[in-house]
Amino acid sequence: MPDRQPTRSGAPSGHAPGPTLCPDPDAPAPDVPPRARAAPPCVPVPNPPAPSWGRRRVLLLNTTFEPLTALSLRRAVVLIVCGKAEVVHGDPAGMAVHSATSSVVIPSVIRLSKHVRVPYRGRVPLTRAGLMHRDRHRCAYCGGRAETIDHVIPRSRGGTHTWHNCVACCAKCNHRKADKMLSELGWRLRVVPTAPRGPHWRLLAGVVDADPLWLPYLGEPAA
Repeated sequence: MPDRQPTRSGAPSGHAPGPTLCPDPDAPAPDVPPRARAAPPCVPVPNPPAPSWGRRRVLLLNTTFEPLTALSLRRAVVLIVCGKAEVVHGDPAGMAVHSATSSVVIPSVIRLSKHVRVPYRGRVPLTRAGLMHRDRHRCAYCGGRAETIDHVIPRSRGGTHTWHNCVACCAKCNHRKADKMLSELGWRLRVVPTAPRGPHWRLLAGVVDADPLWLPYLGEPAA
């Protein structure tokens, strides 16, 4: 399939020639030498750039609607064109990719046409994105908006970098806690941190900003 930039559905593909700005022949000539007035140039006005592919990701589901991974937009369109996947949710803005003979709606979620067996992986890697998803971007100490990650038992005092010892934290609480123990401050955790389980958590651990359309397939309530 030819490489095309996405456009809105119903919009012509390619780049139409931009308008041209030329001087008005009836307008009074400025006070400049005659030679400079002889051939006033026409200034082409460039068209605005078409939306780029960027770093957009597409959620890939198995035939059972199990989340598998997040693909690049280009790879997702190739799977659709080759008949290996179908669109479950398209772009909310109605964007589409056009070729000379066809067009494909830009997908947000696609589903494989044939089932693939996924090997079991029990351990979910600890990442900032995964931890924020687990704690729903709320501070484990005050419940405010989380901006950082804190070790419940500070690493300087033997704490480990694990799911059970890391929590989402706001900057204010992180600064106040520093390298102190909770018992020294009289603080308590709002929720006991645990290691998440399930295939969708492996995907969440590697995705910083998940599309809201993905959330029902990732075990998260839609926003």
